[in-house]
Amino acid sequence: MTDPSAKPPAAGAELPPGFLDQYKLAVEMADRVSARRGVANSFFLTVNTALIALLGGTDLRWYVPLAGIAFAVTWWALLRSYRDLNRAKFEVILEMEKRLPVQVYGDEWASLKEAAPVGRRLAAYRELGQIERLVPGLFALIYAFDLIRQV
Repeated sequence: MTDPSAKPPAAGAELPPGFLDQYKLAVEMADRVSARRGVANSFFLTVNTALIALLGGTDLRWYVPLAGIAFAVTWWALLRSYRDLNRAKFEVILEMEKRLPVQVYGDEWASLKEAAPVGRRLAAYRELGQIERLVPGLFALIYAFDLIRQV
């Protein structure tokens, strides 16, 4: 990150060589993290749905729901890691944008903040992330109840 007291260059000021390439790479990497998160969600949702289907169809031993809990906890931890990684990437992108004449991501976030009612700023995005992390917890609860049922 740059010095917060430093003023951004005036619009049209020359950027250091390779700056735009670095910016493009940062944006592309943030997009790739989001895509990997989507693939991970699909994988874990498929595995957990299959395990739940198995639990509903037969009496399985305690290790199947225990494995399900492990999958759910791993899924939740991975989602948290992706969230933290994307947050860091967008902090870098927003900092880089301060040197550009157009600040696409910064303006987008500012627009979302203005459009949201006070006290609910960016609520839709936070809610999506919370719901996304809630799903593994719900699967873990189902597995826990099955473990209790077996006792």
